[in-house]
Amino acid sequence: MLLRIPSAKLLAWTTGTLIIALMLTKLVPWQPTVTDDQTITSGDICIVAPATPFDPNWGISLLAPRKIPVDARCPVCGMYPARTSEWAAQVIFKNGDTHFFDSPLTLFIYLLDPSKYSRGRNASEITVSYVTDTSQGQWIKTSEAFFVSGSEVMGPMRAGNFPAFSLIEDAQDFAKKRGGTVMKADQIKSQSLQNLHRSRQHLHLKD
Repeated sequence: MLLRIPSAKLLAWTTGTLIIALMLTKLVPWQPTVTDDQTITSGDICIVAPATPFDPNWGISLLAPRKIPVDARCPVCGMYPARTSEWAAQVIFKNGDTHFFDSPLTLFIYLLDPSKYSRGRNASEITVSYVTDTSQGQWIKTSEAFFVSGSEVMGPMRAGNFPAFSLIEDAQDFAKKRGGTVMKADQIKSQSLQNLHRSRQHLHLKD
């Protein structure tokens, strides 16, 4: 059997085409594809985390706080709240769907504009939210909690946050030892939330 050897012209044309293709891949920057599960923000890919649907087999009421699934992700920062359960928070919608957060800070950021982080959701659908009591590790309603703002304690991602307490005495004792001011959720200003959130993002980009 005779083997056909490509002509010199064909080899030269093929080689030239490959070189041009390689040059173009270096000149044209790669652009990520935006899917339903991604949002491109300032050049970073932010995961849009799906809410966890209510399961009647859990044996709890529709609006009771629930255990954090290991694969649940914070809709604001993409972290896994189960890994920082001592800081975790959650919101429950009218139909029982739940979003989990890595900390009170990301919960508050979410509550400023739910539709930004959950397509098709709005604040009117949220029935209740919970945060974790720093002293006891129990879920408490956000509206009933006492928060410490400006303490030396770093939350997830090594940035400032809002340790939560069910008792004002515990919050005051914490502030006395670690600094900060005791306040209720409705006293926390949106500007301070945005400032802390930006510092978290900056630290995340450095990692």
